[in-house]
Amino acid sequence: MPPTTAVRPRTRALSTLAAAGTLMWAISGCDQEPTFPKASAPTWKEPASYTYTLKSTQGERPLIGTFTVTVRDGRVVKAVGLDDSGRHVVDRSPQHIPTIGRLLQEVESAREDGADTVDVSYAADGRPVSIAIDWEENAIDDEAAYDLSGYEALG
Repeated sequence: MPPTTAVRPRTRALSTLAAAGTLMWAISGCDQEPTFPKASAPTWKEPASYTYTLKSTQGERPLIGTFTVTVRDGRVVKAVGLDDSGRHVVDRSPQHIPTIGRLLQEVESAREDGADTVDVSYAADGRPVSIAIDWEENAIDDEAAYDLSGYEALG
């Protein structure tokens, strides 16, 4: 019959190994930031036709100014610059004026690409009313801010 003392060191060794493994597992998670589920936006389906006013500020980018935007069949069909910057964009770069859906795509891309800040405020019906994106917290002029107002669905 084998001595019973041989079993005891093996049991202690396994217990010590299990405790060390548990400790290493617990410590390895300390440097990681907690993962939180992404806040889901209220449900809103972009209609095919609508008007809204867009005020786009911050950052060094072509879309700066205030605009009244008309969307038909999911495309911007008319944009009116309401300030000097907006009129400049309408005259020289009208392709930069987005639908609300395109702004929401920018929000999703920013989240997927790990932007430092992506803040969106929603109206009661679920459409966005303000969007703030900061791609890199310590970078200069990479922010984008949008205020959306005067929304009206068109029949």
